[in-house]
Amino acid sequence: MIVILTGDIINSRKVPSKKWMDDLKTIFQSIGKSPNDWEIYRGDEFQLEIKTLEDALAVAFQIKAFFKSINLDVRMSLGLGDKTYKARKITESNGSAFIRSGETFETLKKQKLNLAINSGNADFDEDLNLMLKLTLSFMDNWLQQSAEFVLVAIQNPTLSQEEIGVKLGINQAAVSRRQKRSNYDLLLQVDNYFRKKIKTFDV
Repeated sequence: MIVILTGDIINSRKVPSKKWMDDLKTIFQSIGKSPNDWEIYRGDEFQLEIKTLEDALAVAFQIKAFFKSINLDVRMSLGLGDKTYKARKITESNGSAFIRSGETFETLKKQKLNLAINSGNADFDEDLNLMLKLTLSFMDNWLQQSAEFVLVAIQNPTLSQEEIGVKLGINQAAVSRRQKRSNYDLLLQVDNYFRKKIKTFDV
């Protein structure tokens, strides 16, 4: 079983692609290889295969924080399932994970939602999507500084507040304020809940 993340950048024309393209590729390269595991296409859309199921939400949160840190936003769907056809390019591969990710992605704009999951298990999806709606209530409103903190914290989970401060060029008290403002502890709780649930996941 794999997770397929499908996404697009909201109002991408507001910021030149050269300001985000290389950094986004760096994030994707830490997860897999292009074009087999990820692809950026049509200028502002992307697809990514996440092989380690329990990392799926953390990856989505990281991408969200990255875009909010440069004053953009992103719409993403996570599809859990299998890959029945493996092509050279991820966008040409197929399977239930791709179908679920694509179908859910198509509904996001209409629902005015920026993140949702489709696993094929109705109970699992209902629980998780309710949690994601609640987390979006603050993630969608992250200011640049809060998002920068979240991005560094997710990418460096073992760092102390002082060490995160060094990376951001701010003191520990300022890091603490950003952590609180971003609701990062709540974000971690949602991620931990997902990691526990996915271990006992049954389609």
